[in-house]
Amino acid sequence: MILIVGLGNPGKKFEKTRHNLGFRVVDEIAANFQFSPALSQKGGVQSIFNVKISKGEIANKKIILAKPQTFMNLSGKAVKKLISNIQNLTSKLWIIHDDIDIPLGEIRIVKNRSSAGHKGVESIIRELKTKDFVRFRVSVKPKTSNLKPETLDRFVLQKFTREEEKILKKIIKKTIEIINFSLKSGIEKTMQKFNK
Repeated sequence: MILIVGLGNPGKKFEKTRHNLGFRVVDEIAANFQFSPALSQKGGVQSIFNVKISKGEIANKKIILAKPQTFMNLSGKAVKKLISNIQNLTSKLWIIHDDIDIPLGEIRIVKNRSSAGHKGVESIIRELKTKDFVRFRVSVKPKTSNLKPETLDRFVLQKFTREEEKILKKIIKKTIEIINFSLKSGIEKTMQKFNK
């Protein structure tokens, strides 16, 4: 079984923000592969773990999709509770999250890497006491943007522009293709094939 966690913030006002890209990707996975219940609906909330979950199969592998409802900076608390119920722990944990260090339209697959300042990933590393899990870093950074460190927190809570939304549809589709490939061929082959 693989636990795929999309990171984001709960609540309607955060739905279309850059920081919620992880949520959007797992919603699309759930819809594309007919997981039940749908993560975007009110169902699927597990109050014990403070997370929305959905179960299904991709490439003949059992998958749990999850969206922590703890807010981004406390994502690790929900992930820790979920992972404690899965054998082999972090070797079966995949995280999908937004990334501002690579240009919009690009995706990186990494394993056993530091958070690079991402607060949700930081929280997971802190709670699990390891960084040895897989991450799908999906870019939210405009290609023409010169972001300053002091403006990053505000930037990731902004919504995508209309033009960016068009690019985003392609990014989400590509991310799902990469995850599907990963489940069929393994993470090492995926990194070799898709990381630039």
